[in-house]
Amino acid sequence: MSAPPPQSPAPDGGPALPRRVFWRRRTFWAHRAVRATAVITTLALCGLVILLLVRDQTGTEGFLVGLGLAVLPVPLLMTVFRWLDRVEPGPWRNLLFSFAWGACAAALVAILANSLATRWIASATADPRGAESLGATVIAPVVEESAKAGAILLIFLFRRREFTGLVDGVVVAGFSATGFAFTENILYLGNAFGEDQYTGGSGLTSMTVATFVVRIVLSPFAHPLFTVLTGIGFGLAAVTPRHRRLRRGVLPALGLVLAMGLHALWNGSTSLFGPYGFYLVYAAFMVPVLGLVTWLAIWSRQRELRTISAELPAYSAAGWLVPAAPLALSSMRARTMARDFAGRTYGARAARAVGEYEAFATSLAFLRHRAEREAGAPDFAERERELLHHLWQRRGIAGPALTYAARATGRVRVPPPYIDYDGYNPYRD
Repeated sequence: MSAPPPQSPAPDGGPALPRRVFWRRRTFWAHRAVRATAVITTLALCGLVILLLVRDQTGTEGFLVGLGLAVLPVPLLMTVFRWLDRVEPGPWRNLLFSFAWGACAAALVAILANSLATRWIASATADPRGAESLGATVIAPVVEESAKAGAILLIFLFRRREFTGLVDGVVVAGFSATGFAFTENILYLGNAFGEDQYTGGSGLTSMTVATFVVRIVLSPFAHPLFTVLTGIGFGLAAVTPRHRRLRRGVLPALGLVLAMGLHALWNGSTSLFGPYGFYLVYAAFMVPVLGLVTWLAIWSRQRELRTISAELPAYSAAGWLVPAAPLALSSMRARTMARDFAGRTYGARAARAVGEYEAFATSLAFLRHRAEREAGAPDFAERERELLHHLWQRRGIAGPALTYAARATGRVRVPPPYIDYDGYNPYRD
């Protein structure tokens, strides 16, 4: 069984939002407020503790230097992951939560667990150097990747409507790992600066410069790349039909194992392959895997656009969308052009309305695609009615803007003006 045909436009000009019992609505918002308060409080406490721990290890001056240097790659990485998410942008609250989770909660768990495990191994084996190597190669990848995956798991479970596919998994994982790397870089750079202060190192040969080159210049993508493998596993689970429960459970676990394996290979590159092991692993594994993951994310984004192109014509035929809307909404260039046209013609509020229309239409296409793939969905009718309500409210501004964009980008053919043998042009005279 596939998704039912789109409903026809209602006589009153559009569907009303599904009604909810008043007390249920109040309870829902109360629960959301309690959960949000608990999450923010927990992350704030984790952030405060991690701040004190890092500052205690690096000193105030080292902490400030590390903070100033560690923040440099963060905007770039956030921009890249947000760009991948342009087709159906996830809400910023999810991304900020993921970043805060990685920077505060995951980093705190990693520092405490790694330290405790390394000390226990050192005391049990009476070999501190071996314990450090084992901790970096085995313990750290397992602990850190599991901690960073916590953000992906929580959004997958509690924000399921906003976690619809592979791109969402990549983006959430990227933000979580970017936050984790940010905190870790503060620690490493701050310690390197403290060592330079102690030994008198300065200039290009200093530990601070060497650490900056390795962690910020050469491999700012390392932690995001590891965790993105976990995100891909969750993303594939999100598009797996509900009745395939075994596959939905195995895919995230497999992604996590691959993330741990690549992380362990990266951390153990020098001990496994000698002094040039870092460059060997960087060239032979990290760069190819980065290229493969980048290609997969871009391919998945193009697949999302093809899904929009395939699913929305049904709503256009039913009268909910203008004929050119599916063509414009399946092109990122046309989407941008539609928002720009609305902004120039009607103002910033109109541009914002067109952007909201594009987001609701994209969600509608994915909702229908998911219902067809899973042989129906329990909340399909209610969710479809809600999205159609939002689209109908914005149709007056979005329709002309999308039609203009589809024509301007050549996705709708406009016949050339007719000129007869006497030179008469009916479009001009």
